[in-house]
Amino acid sequence: MIGTFWALVPAIVAIALALWTKEVYSSLFIGIVIGGLFYAIETAAGFPGFFNHIFSDGMIAQLSDSYNVGILVFLVVLGILVALMNKAGGSAAFGRWAKKHIKTKVGAQIATILLGIVIFIDDYFNCLTVGSVMRPVTDKYGLSKEKLAYLIDSTAAPICIIAPISSWAAAVAGFVSEGENGFLVFCSAIPFNFYALFTIIMMFAMVFMKFEYGEMSKYEKALEIMNSAADDAAEDANPNGKVIDLIFPIAVLIVMCILGLLYSGGFFTKMVEAEDGSLIANGCYHNLFETFTNTDASVGLVLGSFAALICTIIFYVCRKVLSFKASMLCVPDGFKAMVPAILILTLAWTLKTMTDSLGAKEFVAGMVEGSAAGLKMMLPAIIFVVACFLSFATGTSWGTFGILIPICIAIFAPGNPLRNISISACMAGAVCGDHCSPISDTTIMASAGAQCEHVKHVSTQLPYAITVAVVSFLTYIVAGLTQGIGLVASAIISWIFGAAVLIGFLIVMKKKVTK
Repeated sequence: MIGTFWALVPAIVAIALALWTKEVYSSLFIGIVIGGLFYAIETAAGFPGFFNHIFSDGMIAQLSDSYNVGILVFLVVLGILVALMNKAGGSAAFGRWAKKHIKTKVGAQIATILLGIVIFIDDYFNCLTVGSVMRPVTDKYGLSKEKLAYLIDSTAAPICIIAPISSWAAAVAGFVSEGENGFLVFCSAIPFNFYALFTIIMMFAMVFMKFEYGEMSKYEKALEIMNSAADDAAEDANPNGKVIDLIFPIAVLIVMCILGLLYSGGFFTKMVEAEDGSLIANGCYHNLFETFTNTDASVGLVLGSFAALICTIIFYVCRKVLSFKASMLCVPDGFKAMVPAILILTLAWTLKTMTDSLGAKEFVAGMVEGSAAGLKMMLPAIIFVVACFLSFATGTSWGTFGILIPICIAIFAPGNPLRNISISACMAGAVCGDHCSPISDTTIMASAGAQCEHVKHVSTQLPYAITVAVVSFLTYIVAGLTQGIGLVASAIISWIFGAAVLIGFLIVMKKKVTK
């Protein structure tokens, strides 16, 4: 079972059950049990090995991992910040302000998209920040939580993967082999990252064309103009709250998280070479790209969020909108709000351990290498599909980068146009699979940010994501066939083709839905 298609079965079963039963916790756990059972059978570990692999090697090991713990702490602190902003009346005040300045449902959606584009540093940070800021506004104008979750999710990973200064750019650069400039490789791949770029076009087109299709249309039609939950929150909030009570915590959070990411990457510590050839810390480190290459998003986001939490409590106490005691009462409320996301993340990480131990990554990598011989013109499209499948099944983009980018670099020599296009296809496919997968941490956090039921978010987002994925696949075929005329000309032709197909499909779809 190890290193074969069986290695993907646990993830496939978990995803299928989640979409069928609409219940994600038991579905993930069943997938974990199947993975543990396969591993125990293959290694002849017996029942003790079965339980040890699930709980000791899987769940406990994942919850003991410093990076994962940092992400969980960041989630909890953001939950507390959101509880504080609601209690202080900042969210309600922003809703009142938005009612005067954002006049339409279209305006609320555009504001959500633009805020998501602005917060390009990290996808985790993006998901929860955009959700906490825009939820009162979108509730006010009758936008369903499912549509809000889609907008959040579509401006998280798709934006980070085309932003040169982001934790994602650093991750991709880290997977590039030594002797090459990972930053230049990342930047040269941006014009061919069709899935991310077409996703942005898709969002704006759906907003301005004012229609929905698939599962999303059901939730948009059924929604009442005023969300009862929003009304309850407004009634409980401090009536003395002002817009500054929401803007200040968010602004401080953004600044502090950026500083935290810079600090964790060594921006404030210059590494100089000593006489023996070792590196020692001295002075100030000014290379911004190398900082993001070395950054630890887990540490940086925890430092930044804690600093923002302390500043927010002090600010509210000084403004007398919340006492210190009332602020502390928000701590358990914020923690409770994040419990579903924490539980799903824990189970998703454990399932990933099961598939990793069964050699799922090696199986998929072998498939890609085997297809490289006679299909080089089609390889970008093939790599896109494989990356989608691997990222969907494992719930991780970064793991997919680590597997496929080195393969793309090994297959094509520097200077070969197919090299850049294939690397772009790998990144686009990884983001696409991550975007669609119910066990993706970004998808889970987008649901948490919008306070949307997770399975509903996945089922409503899938038709839109699959639409962009199919258009991207066709565009990669065009890019592979036209790469001989030069990268610039190939990019232009591919862009015109892909954009025309996407807009044409949406026009036909709108006519069908209207009819």
